[in-house]
Amino acid sequence: MLVDSGLPVEDLDAAHIDFLIAGEGGETFGVIGLQSFGQVGLLRSLAVEAGGRGKGTGSTLVDALESHARAAGMRQLVLLTQTAEPFFAARGYAPIARDAAPQAVQGSAEFRSICPASATCMSKDLQPR
Repeated sequence: MLVDSGLPVEDLDAAHIDFLIAGEGGETFGVIGLQSFGQVGLLRSLAVEAGGRGKGTGSTLVDALESHARAAGMRQLVLLTQTAEPFFAARGYAPIARDAAPQAVQGSAEFRSICPASATCMSKDLQPR
């Protein structure tokens, strides 16, 4: 699904990423990943199959990932996107300069080499619920 969505998979064998999956009846139609850097998480790889789009699957996955991140003690989420800035902005993520991201996140393969410099960097502070 990630490859079909044009998302990077080069570092998935080396990076520790928790994936949350949306599905029904044995069929997977959505996925999102979270790479942990202590109190900061890197939101990775949100993908929804064409048949699941427009039904709130992406929003549900982001909400679940944010809850998972909060439960793990994370205070901030950062992401890189080339195509979904409006989607994430509607969910409270704000653009930041790439070099303003926490150092640990900047050291990830996603930041160093996988995502192009033209990708928009976004961040969201997680408030405890």
